[in-house]
Amino acid sequence: MKTIILFLFTIFLIFSSCKTESSRNVENTKSNKIRVILDTDANNELDDQHAIAYMLFNGQIFNVEGITVNRTYNGGSIDKHFEEAERIVKLCSLHSQIKVYKGASGKYDEIINHIHEPNFDGSEAVNFIIERAKAQDERKLVLLPIGKLTNITLALKKDPSIASNIRIVWLGTNYPEPGEYNFVNDTSAVKPILESDVEFEMVMVRYGKPTGTDAVVAYLKDFQQKMPGKGPHISEPVTGRHGGEFTNFGDYSVNLFENFPGRPSSRPLYDMAAVAIVKNPDWAHRVSINAPKFTGGKWIDQPNNPRKIIIWENFDKENIMHDFYQSMSHYILAKLF
Repeated sequence: MKTIILFLFTIFLIFSSCKTESSRNVENTKSNKIRVILDTDANNELDDQHAIAYMLFNGQIFNVEGITVNRTYNGGSIDKHFEEAERIVKLCSLHSQIKVYKGASGKYDEIINHIHEPNFDGSEAVNFIIERAKAQDERKLVLLPIGKLTNITLALKKDPSIASNIRIVWLGTNYPEPGEYNFVNDTSAVKPILESDVEFEMVMVRYGKPTGTDAVVAYLKDFQQKMPGKGPHISEPVTGRHGGEFTNFGDYSVNLFENFPGRPSSRPLYDMAAVAIVKNPDWAHRVSINAPKFTGGKWIDQPNNPRKIIIWENFDKENIMHDFYQSMSHYILAKLF
């Protein structure tokens, strides 16, 4: 009898050990992934859509906790940006898992005095960002704004305690030159972040310069050759922004490119490059600088400012675009957690 009991106890110990090791492996896999919320003006042109799909097709890298949207000058109302983001999530077959949240239509300085009202402009996205930033998790939450900074700055102002829990990687500015679409859509949202102690990184755009994401170019002929049929195929077709029905992201990708105003032969994929350098920091140069300020329509360097931020420049466009196409062909769908 004692022999039987000892045998059963030994089996129990082996089983418990295996279960513990399995749980540990699951936890290690989880902890190695990057928690991310993408904040996008999705209906602006065509780079946002490809940034969303690229993120959602890299499930081995990202835990996508949600997507928030904001309204910029192009692309219509906040509802249009919401609809486009949802369209991409559906085409990536993740509509039942990844939720899209409506954010700010207006600018930071127009909204800030209303953030303690129940339904201020952008409240759904802002409250979601705060909720996820305060979730119990040893990993920092990466906020990846690829439009204006409004939703992110409002969240920090509404609950400053989240600053130590987040890392902001913003596709924005032509620093050290002025201008840039995301920046000019809400310059008032930039100063509070530059003056805070939150971890803040700016991914350079720099129109017409080889050092910015403007150099990460996709070609229409490549899209027409490589993108058709790419991604999971869904059973219920999605109506595209320019009409037509689509059952996979690849076909919609080509349609977006072919319907871009002027039908250019190439377009920079600015926003996708920002996702790429979060995935692999070796695909750009990371430079630590003393945080500048923006005043009088220009950037002013502050060499004695103890506040440090990161800028990303000189992007490895060949490897980024190669990985983009590989991710389209060999996707691993993202999960929430």
